[in-house]
Amino acid sequence: MTVHSGAPEFSIITAASGLRAGAVSVPDLVEQSLAQADAIADLAAFTEIYADHAKALAHAHQALIANGCDLGPLHGIPVAVKANVAVAGKRMTAGSKLLADRIADTDADATQALKRQGAIIIGATNMHEFAWGGTTANPHFGQCRNPWDRNRIPAGSSGGSGAAVAARAVFAALGTDTGGSIRLPASMNGLTGLRPGVGRLSTGGIFPLAWSMDTVGPIAPSAADCAIVHAALCGESVPAGFAAAGRPASLSGKRIAVPTPYAFAALQTDVETTFRDALRQFEALGAVVDPVSLADLDIAVDAQVIVDAAEPSAIHADWVRTRPEDYGDDVRILLEAGLAFTAEEYIQAQRYRTLLRRQFERIFIDHDLVLTPTLPFTAPLIGQATVMLGGREESTLTGNMRFTCLASLAALPAASFPIGFDTAGLPVGGQLIGPHDSEMAILAVVHAFQGASDHHLRRPSAGQSLTSATTG
Repeated sequence: MTVHSGAPEFSIITAASGLRAGAVSVPDLVEQSLAQADAIADLAAFTEIYADHAKALAHAHQALIANGCDLGPLHGIPVAVKANVAVAGKRMTAGSKLLADRIADTDADATQALKRQGAIIIGATNMHEFAWGGTTANPHFGQCRNPWDRNRIPAGSSGGSGAAVAARAVFAALGTDTGGSIRLPASMNGLTGLRPGVGRLSTGGIFPLAWSMDTVGPIAPSAADCAIVHAALCGESVPAGFAAAGRPASLSGKRIAVPTPYAFAALQTDVETTFRDALRQFEALGAVVDPVSLADLDIAVDAQVIVDAAEPSAIHADWVRTRPEDYGDDVRILLEAGLAFTAEEYIQAQRYRTLLRRQFERIFIDHDLVLTPTLPFTAPLIGQATVMLGGREESTLTGNMRFTCLASLAALPAASFPIGFDTAGLPVGGQLIGPHDSEMAILAVVHAFQGASDHHLRRPSAGQSLTSATTG
């Protein structure tokens, strides 16, 4: 595996600066983006490429910039959206055969927000069918592969968004996150991914998975990039602290809680080592890191599974009964299983969510954020259903949810960001969870961490495009 480091930073800020200085044009950026998307076709990161449309838009946006019309930090920047996010006039398949011929009449609200800032959407990214799964093993559009090791998964369900950004085909991509589907691909692909809190952004025009936990947000190389995209989605300005990518900053006064022993239990050795190193880095930046106790975390994944199965099964009930053969086997089985949960089980899971949310509220009285690993393991091999953790075999599906379910169940914002690499050179992610409406505060802490580390600057051998266009 070849890992590139020390290269010019690949970022929206750097590309935008080059555009405004005239060092690069929007058509240049789009052509390079499309060329890289073609070069990584074997990753199956995209379900569709909007090449002709993107090229036409590039010339139109270049004319706007040349005439002094600046739509914002994303103006002229190539991005992508997950295949369950509607783009007007384009197919919106949600990674399924059932929606293979559906053409979106209008943009999703998130798509429209990107367009208002002049972002150029070059295509739709591959995903686990209907977002119900964590591998992006899609029987209809192909197995998406991890650019750090093509024999491994990029996680899911937004795996195509993660792979496309990690391979530097786009500067950012939208994903959706219900149980962890932004944070998991961010972790396994060495990226930063933001799950906004439930209700923070409109999910209008996005095919739902579990409506009480669904969110939409960015996957990008850095916290600064995520902040730019999140601000665009919110219709807000980017806070000044993100203006200079990678600027070191103190975290003095910040109090970070670590659920103990939960955050350290049954981790792969390299993940535990890297996570403990990250704790020391936060302390070196001035943060106070405290162990805290959260009750009944041993049933958190069970509660997540119930809600994350029952709600999708309610949405799909008619199709599961009338067109079961049109689903991939894994998703069909999960949807059929979800129909078997009782009202009592669903209500008890929702009661647990209330309990967990109240515990977080108490922690946030004295602490700013909660820190855990994003995953207990690095990217598994394609087809690998279990992994050895703590001396016993654990399902990769439930392992995926162990830490990400906490923010999902509590409906809170959270971000995954690179904290290092295992001995095989695979990325390891850390997760920060914050109180409601703390998305930018979370990203500011990640930004400070990234100002003092270079994990987010490393890229896989597949990610070699667009570099010249960002250097100015």
